[in-house]
Amino acid sequence: MIVFRYLARQVLQATAVTALVLLAVAIIARFSKYLGEAAGGQKAADALLLIVLYRLPEFLLVIVPLAWLLGVMLTYGRMHAENEMVSLMGAGIGRSRLTKMTLGIATVVMACMALLGMAVAPWGMRHAESLVRDQEQLTELDLIVAGQFRQSSDGSRVTWTESVGESASGGRELRKVFVAVAGDGATAPLIVLAETARAVIDRDSGARFMQLADVAQYDGAPGSANFRIGTFDSQSIVLPAPARFDQALEQAALPTRELIGSADPAHRSELQWRLSLLLLPATLAMLAVPLSEVRPRQGRHTRLVPAALVYVIYFALLEFCRDAVANGASPLAFWLVHALFLAPGALAMRQGRETGLLRP
Repeated sequence: MIVFRYLARQVLQATAVTALVLLAVAIIARFSKYLGEAAGGQKAADALLLIVLYRLPEFLLVIVPLAWLLGVMLTYGRMHAENEMVSLMGAGIGRSRLTKMTLGIATVVMACMALLGMAVAPWGMRHAESLVRDQEQLTELDLIVAGQFRQSSDGSRVTWTESVGESASGGRELRKVFVAVAGDGATAPLIVLAETARAVIDRDSGARFMQLADVAQYDGAPGSANFRIGTFDSQSIVLPAPARFDQALEQAALPTRELIGSADPAHRSELQWRLSLLLLPATLAMLAVPLSEVRPRQGRHTRLVPAALVYVIYFALLEFCRDAVANGASPLAFWLVHALFLAPGALAMRQGRETGLLRP
């Protein structure tokens, strides 16, 4: 029991530190992506932090199993390099018993994965995608800041406003507006000046427009004195349609209770995916014990890269099965992948039981 507590403390500490490092990298990468979308006018800057926070559980579903694998290997690799494993072998703890202890420690990680995968991550996805959907419905008029140029999502138009206020109907209104519309070869570039502008949505078609009032339009090629100037009481510019919501993200956001017993292939795929993530720590524990064994003059980190590669292949195969089952394949595909990676661990455990040694 003393050995088990020692191993559990060392392995879980290494796993926690590794998970924090990987999580920090994932947050920085995802936040940078969202910042680029905010700079491109696709999202409001004040919603970025909330979206990232809601998606933290989703990040952890990928990070925690990898951190667990690396945590086990870092701990056992150090113990091999410092001859602690020789002492354990002398006390009668071979590879088989060490694997069983590691599986016992893995139950803690599996409990965390169950909580994340079955409840917390879908909850976070629902809130994050609700925010994303709201952001996708925003027009550039909702995102523009007074005194700053804002490029449209398709890059065909640049808008600037002197100030932002509230219209008589209660909506957002831009005042003293400048709009530059790029030509497409068939039409010349346009420069539009307007006193006010607001977003309008057609109730029948759902099309979105920028409605300008008191408009002066300049039509002509830059650098040429041949311009046509027109004035209008009102003018409308078509705005891009909102992006369609990803169906795969909708499945990931569903509560687990709605997936159980469903005949929908997409729902069955999502349920099997969540169960597979729950099983990952146990499978990786059986692989980590033999992978962590290093010779006395070998570096303790020698096998970290191969282990990470094994995890990437394992995870990629599960994602492939997720798509295949959603398209009508049998859910047994998930369990065939698990069996493929469980077999080497079970074989190594059996060899350890026969020899009684940490190294075959």
